[in-house]
Amino acid sequence: MATVDDLVARIHAAERGPQVAAAFDYDGTLISGYSAGAFYEHRIRSGDMGPVELTRTALTARRGIADAADFETFFSFSLAAWRGVEEAEMEALGDRLFRRQIAARLHHEALALLEAHRAMGHTLVLASSAMRFQTEPMARELGIDHVLNTEVRVVDGRLTGELEGSPLWGPEKARGLQSLAAAEGLDLRQSFVYSNGREDLPFLEAAGNATAIEPDDELFAEARLRGWPVLRCAPGRGILPGATDLARTAAFYGGMFTALGAGVGVGLLRRSRGRLVDVAMGMGSDVSLTLAGVDVHVVRGAEHLWSSRPCVFVFNHTSKLDPVVVMKLVRENFTGVAKAQAKHIPVFGQLFQLAGVAFVERGDHLQARQALEPVVQRLREGTSLLISPEGTRTPTPRLAPFKKGPFHIAMQAQVPIVPIVLRGVDRVQSRGGQVIRPGTVEVVVLAPVDTSGWKAEKAGDHRDEVRAQMLDVLHHWPREEAVVARGDGA
Repeated sequence: MATVDDLVARIHAAERGPQVAAAFDYDGTLISGYSAGAFYEHRIRSGDMGPVELTRTALTARRGIADAADFETFFSFSLAAWRGVEEAEMEALGDRLFRRQIAARLHHEALALLEAHRAMGHTLVLASSAMRFQTEPMARELGIDHVLNTEVRVVDGRLTGELEGSPLWGPEKARGLQSLAAAEGLDLRQSFVYSNGREDLPFLEAAGNATAIEPDDELFAEARLRGWPVLRCAPGRGILPGATDLARTAAFYGGMFTALGAGVGVGLLRRSRGRLVDVAMGMGSDVSLTLAGVDVHVVRGAEHLWSSRPCVFVFNHTSKLDPVVVMKLVRENFTGVAKAQAKHIPVFGQLFQLAGVAFVERGDHLQARQALEPVVQRLREGTSLLISPEGTRTPTPRLAPFKKGPFHIAMQAQVPIVPIVLRGVDRVQSRGGQVIRPGTVEVVVLAPVDTSGWKAEKAGDHRDEVRAQMLDVLHHWPREEAVVARGDGA
């Protein structure tokens, strides 16, 4: 078996440049399971999938698909159900299902390989027998250069329920890659191909460097015979939570309620709203995460959590649990920025309001500017700020572009920026998920970034420099032995 580090080393040993391709199969390779499942589930919930289609689909899945003819028959039968649907409606549905379900199935190991190829300047390709409505949202999110799909016919903006040519399955996928190579000047002898299924043998054979990711039994045997690397990925989370997961989630919120009560008691005794918030947030994050089975480990830079306060703490944002993890790290004397809807979240909404969090309306720039004015003053008075420069949760662990707001705030308040890089929160709670599952969140805290010499007209450059630092950590995660995050910053 190969490790991610082994495969990344092989990538780094290859030639740099766009003439080298990195082509990834989608279902089962880049993601766990099948993206079509989300579309089937949508149709079942909507009452659009009748018993005949459901039975035939189940029988085909049980029997399996033996060859290209089988696949075309199955695909054509399934595609007929979308006849008459507007193309724009399908695109919107694909985006929605991607963010709610499919993005959470991304194999982190495959993402690490993709990012290694990106760093080498290689041309990224997603090749799939699925429709583009299934694959294009992921391709956009990951910044993939080319997408090869099974084409479906669209007339006057509506799906006809018919194929456009042959499905991109088996040998057709290999021919698709070869055609792309001829058009783009790709050197397939130096290129890389990744897949999980035995039907993709021609696809894997089309390039000089083949890797089996989570292979089926037949591809696993073939990979061993040919000496191809085999990569196993961490098991994905099931769609339905278990009773233990539900109990842990309930305990998480119970811990927050308890901490809020304790904070109120301490605040009343000391007649201090600040003390109330510190106890509720600090103790609440400790207790709730512990009850949920979530460990937080600072791998590097814990001293930076305390060395330059007040400051603007910026963090990457993939889950609703991120702010709780950051609260555990920062502990005391901080406020934050959140979308207006967060005010109504049970427990957290009340805590956020007590902490003086600035609630902003997305898309209302005037309201946002007015809401953030008191934050600058609080920073000047000694209160730190927690904020995600991405502006919202990302569907995958990949870092989204940063907004300038946090960097303008730091400049106006004349305080440093301290980047916090989180890894693994999305495995504990996915972007759209409600249930919290046990796991470990790793943290790297970067050295404070001095903003005293920054100029407003260069805010975009400064923003990009901080983002580049955080990206570098995500792509080259430190190996130092982790230590449990504690209130003293050790």
